[in-house]
Amino acid sequence: MGGARLSAREELVLGAIIDLYIKTGEPVASQAVARIFEQREGMSSATIRNVMAALGEAGLLEQPHSSAGRTPTAAAFRTYVERFTEPGAGAGGVRVRVVRFGAGVAEAARESEWRGEPGLAWREQIDENFTGVTSTTDFLERTSHVLALLSSGMGVALGGNPVRQILEHVHFSRLTAGRVLAVVVTSGGSVQDRVLALDRDIAAVELETAARYLNENFRGWQVEKIRVEIARRMDEERAAYDQMLTSVEELCRKGALAGAVAGPTIYMEGMANLIGTEQDRERLKEMLSALETKQRLVELLTAYVDSREQEVRVVVGLDEASPAMQDLVLIAAPARLGAENEGTVALIAPTRIQYQQMIQAVRYVAGLPERIIP
Repeated sequence: MGGARLSAREELVLGAIIDLYIKTGEPVASQAVARIFEQREGMSSATIRNVMAALGEAGLLEQPHSSAGRTPTAAAFRTYVERFTEPGAGAGGVRVRVVRFGAGVAEAARESEWRGEPGLAWREQIDENFTGVTSTTDFLERTSHVLALLSSGMGVALGGNPVRQILEHVHFSRLTAGRVLAVVVTSGGSVQDRVLALDRDIAAVELETAARYLNENFRGWQVEKIRVEIARRMDEERAAYDQMLTSVEELCRKGALAGAVAGPTIYMEGMANLIGTEQDRERLKEMLSALETKQRLVELLTAYVDSREQEVRVVVGLDEASPAMQDLVLIAAPARLGAENEGTVALIAPTRIQYQQMIQAVRYVAGLPERIIP
């Protein structure tokens, strides 16, 4: 998805309008733009007004009130990030992909690059905040705090599921009627135990048979694929193994293997930063509903961040996800959290953010685990 086709003059004016809007948060009048270009570019106030009118017709500017100046639209911010990044970054450059909400990971987008990393003062502040962090949990928790602090937005850190968990051994123990302890060992040495509340009582001999069946048939399998295969085998082999497979299926359905494929951990901080005035109280409630439903936020990040690509995603137009998210932008990047884990670091902030600094900060933080986590 490329930006609108703009002339050189339109690009200059749009860039100036967005820069002014980012600084002030107020609609931008043609007189303010004219003061920038009258001497430097020789553009008159009438020319500026004509260019702004053309940008409005292109869907890049809108006029909140009849007498007010213009404000950039979501499409304008996409165009801004796409066109006003510095191309040809060398070593240490940041690859940026800008997409509209609803485009997903696969949609083609114009890639841009920015040189370098955050300024020295920011790098020192980031590094200082991560001092002493040696575990994935600490990194994720600290990331949400640091990105909220830097952006005046909401910092988000998502710890993904292990890339693959391989079953080594499973054991079931009957605790009481209808309650079973499941212990799952994976090839990486991880041990998870879980107490299962079953719909019926399963005798100890059935539990032993179920464990033996899983260990003999599924040792070396990826855990998330086992339950699917069991369901398939139940359809094919129900007559011969009805009782045993029914017990195995119920144990898995109730979560026997869930500990090994637990849902991703998500940390969020800085929601209050997204609320500007007392009049925004109702919007806060809507935003909490839209964003603090963790599953919704996990889906949002998963849809736009591809762990195979080491690039920063900039997603605008979040009001399509929820009207309460109007004027917000998502900036996110994948993070490697050890040999077998992928995560995501992100911020959700007002569209009038300092894009270059925030994109660089997100990418810098995303690269920290490989340096600081053993």
